[in-house]
Amino acid sequence: MTGHSHSHQSDFNKVSAAGLLIALGIIYGDIGTSPLYVMKAIVGEGHQIQAPLILGGLSCVFWTITLQTTVKYVILTLRADNNGEGGIFALYALVRKRATWLYIPAIIGGSTLLADGIITPPISVASAIEGLRILYPSIDTIPIILAILSGLFLLQAFGTKTVGRLFGPLMLLWFGMLAVLGITHLIKMPQVLSALNPYYAWQLLTQYPDGFWILGAVFLCTTGAEALYSDLGHCGRGNIRVSWVFVKSCLLLNYFGQGAWLLSQVNQPLTHNPFYALMPEWFLLPGICIATLAAIIASQALISGSFTLIGEAMRLSFWPQSLVRYPTEVRGQLYIPSINWLLWTGCVVVVLYFRESSSMEAAYGLAITVTMLVTTILLSCYLYSQKFPIWVIGLFLLVYLSLEGSFLIANLDKFPHGGWVSVAIGLILASIMYIFIRAHQIKSRLLEFVSLPEQIPGLRELSNDITIPKYGTHLVFMTAAGSEDRIEKNAIESIFLHGPKRADIYWFIHVETLDEPYTKEYKINVLAAEDVIKITFRLGFRVEPTINLFFRQVLEDIVQKKEVDIISRYESLHNKKVTGDFTFIIFEPFLSYDNDLPLMEQVVMKGYFFLKQFTLSKQRWFQLEANRVTVEKVPMVIRPLPEMDLVRVEEPTPEKITTH
Repeated sequence: MTGHSHSHQSDFNKVSAAGLLIALGIIYGDIGTSPLYVMKAIVGEGHQIQAPLILGGLSCVFWTITLQTTVKYVILTLRADNNGEGGIFALYALVRKRATWLYIPAIIGGSTLLADGIITPPISVASAIEGLRILYPSIDTIPIILAILSGLFLLQAFGTKTVGRLFGPLMLLWFGMLAVLGITHLIKMPQVLSALNPYYAWQLLTQYPDGFWILGAVFLCTTGAEALYSDLGHCGRGNIRVSWVFVKSCLLLNYFGQGAWLLSQVNQPLTHNPFYALMPEWFLLPGICIATLAAIIASQALISGSFTLIGEAMRLSFWPQSLVRYPTEVRGQLYIPSINWLLWTGCVVVVLYFRESSSMEAAYGLAITVTMLVTTILLSCYLYSQKFPIWVIGLFLLVYLSLEGSFLIANLDKFPHGGWVSVAIGLILASIMYIFIRAHQIKSRLLEFVSLPEQIPGLRELSNDITIPKYGTHLVFMTAAGSEDRIEKNAIESIFLHGPKRADIYWFIHVETLDEPYTKEYKINVLAAEDVIKITFRLGFRVEPTINLFFRQVLEDIVQKKEVDIISRYESLHNKKVTGDFTFIIFEPFLSYDNDLPLMEQVVMKGYFFLKQFTLSKQRWFQLEANRVTVEKVPMVIRPLPEMDLVRVEEPTPEKITTH
């Protein structure tokens, strides 16, 4: 085991040319396209260009990228990999056993990350396409933006394997362009490099009018850091850390190049995006095309990341069970139709509501600040679990809660100007997550379990009772009982009272979701040979629960080892070696009218059952064959019947009737 772990870590930290190219294409789409709008947001379109603002803004950008992206995420957070996987839910899975309340920040972080993910594609594509106005001032960019986004979402159903191969070279071209454009202006005004001095940032925040609130615009330079951590599993820690050196250098060269151009325009109003001002006129059209491709890649990375995030949320009981498809054989790539069209709808609404990228900037960044604060909290729990000194954890919390708290306060200024949109989206998503995890906890608490070994004599007697028609050769119950010797009371009542259900072999299957991402294990407990068998599947939180296929493989294994005989016991079929029939029993709970749940829990459960109407059934979630499944409705909470004070009224019998 130690050797395997060492091999895994070695591969995970390994650096290769192919890995670096893949990292460029997958990891840096969001943060890599930030030069399209950051400096424009700092100055403000139509506002007068001032030297203290440019130097202070550049200084803030440099130190934000250094402290937030490099130190917090690339150096520290990438340490917290869950068997090679990253992201807010992967981090939560690492620390959730430390405290039960940690699901609350995980929900907040996941929902706000998704909320800002809805705004990122529109702002990236809009910022790129609006460059066309330099060449064609009267062009209407909205139809072009909507067409690009719609085409991108339509392609998701086919997977991105082929397109993905182009992402790396295209992003290499993009970052190369950023660097060259920046250098061409930087050499004309090298004094802009004085902004590396943090004094200019301090001066901007403390002395410049409304300087502190400019942090809301500065923060846009690091919004992609969370996505960088989420995509950890695609490229490995080593490739991300090495490629970040190149990416950060290109980004800073472009930011400082834009700063150099802005300093040459001091005391003039900003009339167009400083990013495109770096381009010579002959290069504008190719430059806009490259920027648009980079924006599409950034959008694709966030869409794929949203699918992964929701996939994890479903396994962790944070999200309704939804249809998941796997369009390619690429590991970890999935497609969730409902989420795809939810994101598309959100993007279209954002474009039609804000119309301009400058307006979208007001909505962008507020929600992701909350995600970063949550990551800080969860990461501090992880560092504590790894035996880091308390003073190191305290210093980490002090620095990053102060830094991200400042960004959050500055971003609150955006709330009335559009920030409320991402907050509203985040609240809706967080409410859904809260309802589902609380409903899962309530259902787990209310489930009644009985001893399975104690039921074996009764099950054997029922199985041998030929006076009762046989329900099936093999009866398979999907059970929530994690313990090997426990079973839901509902299952036993179903067998003995609702039928009864006579079978040759009773199977009980439990699916346990693990904190590791890709584990696939099973355990067999033969409680009564040829009569009662329990199977526990231990699956990682990124493993698709294809129980039908898993169960079939387990049957092949145990039949080959002669641990069980699954041949039909009907004499005519047994002689022909025909495999017995298998029938799955699934329990669907409903909220009984006669329940004594507290008011808030009733609200949660009513919300849960309302949302559950639009989700996958357990049958489709476990991918069980339709002709072999019985679904039984069971009341979730029944309180003891109260004394109703009913009085029986007896009719007089004929003998008691007298004639007058």
